Amino acid sequence: MRRRQFLPLLAAQTLPDFTCPMDPDVHAKLPGRCPKCGMNLVPGLPDPLEYRLHVEVIPNAPKTTQTTALRLHVTHPKTNKRIEKFEEIHEKLLHLFLISEDRQYFAHEHPEPEPGGYFRFHTQLPLPGFYRLLTDFYPASGTPQLIPATLHVQGPPQHFEKPQTPNLKVTLRTDPAKPIAGLRTMLFFDLDPIDGVQPWLGAWGHLLSASEDLLDLVHVHPAWDPYQNQIQFNVIFPRPGQYTLWAQFQRNGKVNTARFEVTAAPLA
Repeated sequence: MRRRQFLPLLAAQTLPDFTCPMDPDVHAKLPGRCPKCGMNLVPGLPDPLEYRLHVEVIPNAPKTTQTTALRLHVTHPKTNKRIEKFEEIHEKLLHLFLISEDRQYFAHEHPEPEPGGYFRFHTQLPLPGFYRLLTDFYPASGTPQLIPATLHVQGPPQHFEKPQTPNLKVTLRTDPAKPIAGLRTMLFFDLDPIDGVQPWLGAWGHLLSASEDLLDLVHVHPAWDPYQNQIQFNVIFPRPGQYTLWAQFQRNGKVNTARFEVTAAPLA
């Protein structure tokens, strides 16, 4: 009589944890896209390392009356090798924010990639003084990065177009009404009209928060899809003080940039 052979039971295998590189609090058991930002979920993230940003400014002493060229590249913090491959974040390989020291000038730009892992951007910075640069990028095999840099511009002030809302009225309500440093603040932006509002660069909106001294810079995206005429962001203001917010929304193909001032109180 033949004995029936039974295969041994396989030990339960631990399924990989799929995580969003941009929103690490988003987890899933299966591959897919992040419901917040739309990026592909990845099976586990490497330990976070802060990469090195290198900014070449041409000319070396930029002036308000001249065009300035920025050539950027990134190196690995351990090997010092130049990174040549980047993952897209919101439809771009690199986002660049430029803010003047008085926070009157603001720009959200996207330098052009060049062979060898370089990026190039041309601009005319209209105000004298120092500028804070914030780069947002995702090196392949790494983790998303928010790396700042600083440059100084000389010359007389020039005219420039301040952020505008050409076809959208944007108002802000915060919860709590008086934000507290170190705790989560919910930002509710009411959009009027909501009709025609559409995603821009893969998100329903983009928000940059900057402290008064431009040391604390945060780039975030909406926590949820629009609800009625409202889009919500969640932020944590790290220190007490005044913060400038630039909220960007697209309506009927036009990008609207709304500027707000918010004060974060100390934790009692």
